[in-house]
Amino acid sequence: MHHALFFHGETLHLLPSGALYWPARETLAVSDLHLGKSERLARRGGTLLPPYETQATLEKLDRDLDHTAAETVICLGDSFDDLAAAEGIDEASRLWLTRLMAGRDWTWITGNHDPGPIDLGVTHRADLKLHPFTFRHIAKPEETAEISGHYHPKARLAGQSKPCFLADAQRLILPAYGIYTGGLRSHDAALTALLAKDALAILTGPRVLAIPMPR
Repeated sequence: MHHALFFHGETLHLLPSGALYWPARETLAVSDLHLGKSERLARRGGTLLPPYETQATLEKLDRDLDHTAAETVICLGDSFDDLAAAEGIDEASRLWLTRLMAGRDWTWITGNHDPGPIDLGVTHRADLKLHPFTFRHIAKPEETAEISGHYHPKARLAGQSKPCFLADAQRLILPAYGIYTGGLRSHDAALTALLAKDALAILTGPRVLAIPMPR
């Protein structure tokens, strides 16, 4: 299942996982994987979490790539929880990522958690323009046809909060793709200031559901 969003003349598939697939360009976009978050928290003396989120997130990404057969992948920033997490990724996960990247046009967009280069042998950019869209980590209010991440948006329906896409006529914000990521409620001022009053929230999960963006 997916939600088909017609956006600036293109049809985009918003997947239950929180990924975006652009069939016309065979492109998969994901945001905020935050690989290595449990290791970063332990390293800094924070909450101890089971160290399985990198594996679980890569499993999800592997499934989406297998399902879509995407030839191009765009990771919209905060792919690693910090630069040390990127540099210290375990060998099994590094090999897994290398396998996923093999034969694909793969771009890492830099985010606020991972501003430096990642030694994985692929392209790193501040943003990426693929007509008619601009892909970046953090939305810019003045931009149009923009696809971004960063905010980890969530929306509540029937008492349950779920990660969601947020979309209006000018921009699309992706949910966090990583397993151990929190979220920002759609009614937060940072999001209501960015999106028009007729914006949609497209909830992820087994049933992909579009609702008016809760404010």
